[in-house]
Amino acid sequence: MSLRLGTFNIENLMTRFDFSGWRNQLRQDRVLRLYDVQDKVVYQQLEQARMIAETDDTRQLSALAIADADADILCLQEVDSMPALQAFEYGYLYRMVGNGYRQKYLVEGNDSRGIDVAVLMREETRTGEPIELVDVRSHAMLTYRDLDLFNEEIALTNQAHDKIFKRDCLELELKIGGRPLSLYVVHFKSMSNTRDGMDGRTGTMAIRMAEAQAVRHIIERRLGRGQAADKNFVICGDMNDYQEKVQVIGSRREGYRFEPRREEASALDVFSRDGFAVNPMQRRDAMDRWTLYHARGPEEQHLCQLDYIWLSPGLAERNPDSIPEIVRGGQPYRTVFPPGQEVERFPRVGWDRPKASDHCPVVISLELG
Repeated sequence: MSLRLGTFNIENLMTRFDFSGWRNQLRQDRVLRLYDVQDKVVYQQLEQARMIAETDDTRQLSALAIADADADILCLQEVDSMPALQAFEYGYLYRMVGNGYRQKYLVEGNDSRGIDVAVLMREETRTGEPIELVDVRSHAMLTYRDLDLFNEEIALTNQAHDKIFKRDCLELELKIGGRPLSLYVVHFKSMSNTRDGMDGRTGTMAIRMAEAQAVRHIIERRLGRGQAADKNFVICGDMNDYQEKVQVIGSRREGYRFEPRREEASALDVFSRDGFAVNPMQRRDAMDRWTLYHARGPEEQHLCQLDYIWLSPGLAERNPDSIPEIVRGGQPYRTVFPPGQEVERFPRVGWDRPKASDHCPVVISLELG
């Protein structure tokens, strides 16, 4: 019995229009900045037209990426609401794959923009094993005080009664062909909001570290401290941090070179430092583990893994040859691929947009013992 499990930050699967750019130019789309729009009503009409025109291509590409991943269970990040998920699954994904994800789970979390984590599940695996939900739990209400995670670094931007998870840790207790699987879906704090001259990643790392510690606490409390290693648990999602990256040096005109670099510290060390969980992406070549291309001009560009499927040690040991697949066909043409990694892009992918997402879906096949 083989289960295909995937994760994908689908990037702003929204059902709402955002008109905040009328007053805040930092939130205004670059197309509308080209025009001198003096009337708010006209601005709103233009923004609606822009979003509607752009969204159809984007969601067709998102559906193509998901279809290529072909997961039995798919963890999603940046989903607006259950109606948004249902509309996308029926209007785009079902038309693309012809075999719907009839089980859908989403709980409203803490994100200020209203983007949540969600899970899509088929009724059975490709091999005919039933996929059953036993229980679903949200941990969005946990605070730093609840788990004694408040410290001086976190105090610079948060208070003890603040919620730990910037979105949620959505916990699903499942049975796959009668075999238990505990699934934890997260979307950690983004690498933004710099302070004291720090770069965004360093300035927000304490918050992500607390989120990772909270996930670990939840798993050990549920499965037993010292016993969780042998159980079937998986942590999926966009963790907005990395333990290594591939530095991209150069430009289109001059050419590029690529240098793998290890980070001294990462919030994800909470999972890996004592073997609590295993990142199977390490089974791929060091140059070929990336799920996102980050660039702010030629002086700041790198490839890194932000999207993870962490396995319990027991599950990793039972699947020694399972290597994650990364779907990169929906990446825009501005993404710089190392030599030998180029892929055929999906139809209508643009230089920067439309695209499936700024992230790549990740999927792995697992045998549950």
